[in-house]
Amino acid sequence: MHFLVLSFGMDRFQEIVPLNAGNVLGAEDRGPALQWLSLIRQALDNNKKRPFLAHNYTNATQKPRISFSDLLSMEDRMDEGEEDGEVDRKTSDNVVSCSSGDEDSSEACSLGSGCGVRYCLAAGKQMVGIFLCVWVRADLMQQVTSLEVSCVGRGIMGYMGNKGSISISMTLCHTTFCFVCTHLTSGEKDGDEARRNLDVMEILRRTRFPPSHRLSGSAAVSPATILGHDKILWLGDLNYRLAAGCGDTDELLHKNDWPALLEKDQLHIEQRAGRVFTEWQEGRICFPPTYKYLHNSDRYAVKPAKFGDKRRTPAWCDRILWRGKGMKQTWYIRGELRFSDHRPVCSLFSVQLDNCEDEEAAAVIQIVLKLDGKDCVTDFLNGMMKKSRNSITKHGS
Repeated sequence: MHFLVLSFGMDRFQEIVPLNAGNVLGAEDRGPALQWLSLIRQALDNNKKRPFLAHNYTNATQKPRISFSDLLSMEDRMDEGEEDGEVDRKTSDNVVSCSSGDEDSSEACSLGSGCGVRYCLAAGKQMVGIFLCVWVRADLMQQVTSLEVSCVGRGIMGYMGNKGSISISMTLCHTTFCFVCTHLTSGEKDGDEARRNLDVMEILRRTRFPPSHRLSGSAAVSPATILGHDKILWLGDLNYRLAAGCGDTDELLHKNDWPALLEKDQLHIEQRAGRVFTEWQEGRICFPPTYKYLHNSDRYAVKPAKFGDKRRTPAWCDRILWRGKGMKQTWYIRGELRFSDHRPVCSLFSVQLDNCEDEEAAAVIQIVLKLDGKDCVTDFLNGMMKKSRNSITKHGS
């Protein structure tokens, strides 16, 4: 059996711009997303500085931002991630895509072996602070068809775009893939898990992909829904918390007793009860909770920093789930980057392709999934992320 090393790579980011009134309700700030694409491109292509296939990433005319003073009452709620509903913006239309069927992208996708480029950006999408990009090994890019993107906003009134999902659908040979990245409703009050369950149900219901033929001349049509795909990967800040008091959690954290803590994990509880993600799988969690950390620290932000702040219970908010036959998770770990209040998680999958004429491609496709940009295969992106922290923070402010 031949293994195609890192045939797919997918990066998911949240809050790539500050969730303040200007960014949520004003014009999209695409600078941080472009910076991340450049960093990922350099990491995937052996640290060579090259264009990142964003010539078709169209910058729309900047619209006047809503006055900050008019939204001052919303500012604290958005910065703190208000638990009773955050103010979000409608989904944006900027898509970075590169597929064999896109004439405008043909030059960027025609990556010869002599050019040294190993990976091609298949698609990228930003929705306020959520950003998802899918990369495909260059020699497989011409076999990618039916590339589509769909966004669902779940913010204010259930439709604006700070909370919600970005989904990318694609076909490789005769196998359909769907990559779903989400930022679900926050909060650790009783009943907040039901709101997250509703987010998942609405994302599944409202995500729609336009029909297209999987292969040229084929009668087979690509799936219109998430669950219609052969292989599905769902990742992001799912925001499920621990159904436990802080005292109990502190003791179990001190003992590093992850199995006992995971018994109180809301996502596991809701899955066992059949209320969400039925027939979905998640790998064994052998790492500490990923949220919430003090900035640039290994300490959890359990105690309020000042009067009026919320008391946070550490939890595994950042997750990777999958659904479909012929999928095997090789590893599921977290990274130790400190410039966020979350710790990134990363996973590697081997996926069997169906009815593929290319024997090598049919053997096994390997997919790397990263949250918040953690590259667990090379050290380069890790270093680049640390070096770029100040630049990205400044650009997004």
